[in-house]
Amino acid sequence: MKNISAPETVLISEDGGVLTFTLNNPQSGNEVSAAMMEAMKEALAVAALDPAVRVLRLRAKGDTFCMGRERAGRDATSIHAEVARLISLKAALRSTTLISIAEVQGTAHGFGVGLAMLCDFTLVASNATLAFPEMRKGLPPAAIMAYLGHYALPKAAFPLVLFGRDFTPHVALGAGLITQICAPDSLHGDADALALEILALDPDGARHCKRYFQAAQEGTLEQNFRLANETLTVNSMRLMAAAQKS
Repeated sequence: MKNISAPETVLISEDGGVLTFTLNNPQSGNEVSAAMMEAMKEALAVAALDPAVRVLRLRAKGDTFCMGRERAGRDATSIHAEVARLISLKAALRSTTLISIAEVQGTAHGFGVGLAMLCDFTLVASNATLAFPEMRKGLPPAAIMAYLGHYALPKAAFPLVLFGRDFTPHVALGAGLITQICAPDSLHGDADALALEILALDPDGARHCKRYFQAAQEGTLEQNFRLANETLTVNSMRLMAAAQKS
């Protein structure tokens, strides 16, 4: 994988099939800027062309995971462009063929929770605090609500976005927003173990599994059955061909 030009506020690296994004501006609450969004999006596009890269890890330095995103727009045109950029990154994160792991070691608000939630596995330290605080200022968090229903139970999720109150990892787990609550000192090790477990899977099988799982969430039952036929046929033939070569 080629080197990606990125600001110092996000560290991007690849090692052993694992692409890692590390948010690196703890003095600003690891707020995600436009330049950081573009760098991460480019790295995902490059990784899509390299079958050796199979796992994405999203991490942060410091005590805070991510307090949100940069809000630099001051008129309709610049705000529209800003929102389009963040939606583009979220779409890229959700659609990547890499199996993604978020490691939430501390406070995560708004955009930060949204990024972590979009990962296939969201591991959260038990002492972390989460919130969708936008409505405290009267701003509906529409970019998060666009996909919240794919992950969370509606009756549990709506109060979280409507009132903007802080909530615990246990509330998030019950709502379906996260995968696992970890002891703070074992979060990194738990993510390491999960990455190794993913890397041990058949590479093509894992990519097809993720692709079908997401498609089935959005398709009708009839569409899902048709896609299941295609997926099972393609992968059965692939495994048979591999067995004949061995």
